[in-house]
Amino acid sequence: MMNLELAARPKAVLFDMDGVLFDSMPNHAYAWSHAMTQFGLEMTAYEAYLHEGRTGSGTIDILTQRYWGRDATEEEIERIYAAKADLFNTLPKPKPMVGAFEALTAAKELDCKIVLVTGSAQVKLLESLEQHYPGFFCEELMVTGFDVKRGKPDPEPYLMGLEKAGVKAEEAIVVENAPLGVESAKGAGIFTIAANTGPLEDEILKKAGADIVVPGLKDVADLFRELRKS
Repeated sequence: MMNLELAARPKAVLFDMDGVLFDSMPNHAYAWSHAMTQFGLEMTAYEAYLHEGRTGSGTIDILTQRYWGRDATEEEIERIYAAKADLFNTLPKPKPMVGAFEALTAAKELDCKIVLVTGSAQVKLLESLEQHYPGFFCEELMVTGFDVKRGKPDPEPYLMGLEKAGVKAEEAIVVENAPLGVESAKGAGIFTIAANTGPLEDEILKKAGADIVVPGLKDVADLFRELRKS
């Protein structure tokens, strides 16, 4: 098992949500790839993983630039994203990611603040945090798609997470699964563990800047346990 080479003992761990806490990315990928066709837009499920973490409007603008040669209007963004969200909400509820509870517990045992940093604005998924991970998250330490203007890969979400936690970048660890999320975290100067829970190649996460790439959340828990022993 790899060791965490950190400048200081972490005071906060910042967790992404989709693909980290919940196995929700297959639903997102399906909804993006299928809902877009009614607007003459195309996105493969694999591409949806590449755009994971980006705001909905940012993803839509990439598609409309590709197929329409322009950004979408606010009304178009609202209509397109509503179609995606409506389809997403018809799918089975995502299950908690295997090993996520262990990773959260191990982070808490390090006496770290637990911070949520997600681009998601799916209210039902956010509400399920307390159901599946009781006691780990509080509203004051959450950054969601409702809070940010630019979103991942911009460092804004993780800078906001640091601010809410009251810690410096060198005092934090990020747990991500998506290349854009990794870019965002590294842009904020934070040590980043990438749990590769989707179909993307490890190399994509490494090129995005991940300090460590592991197969899943159980491996993240093991890293935290090692850190506690050191």
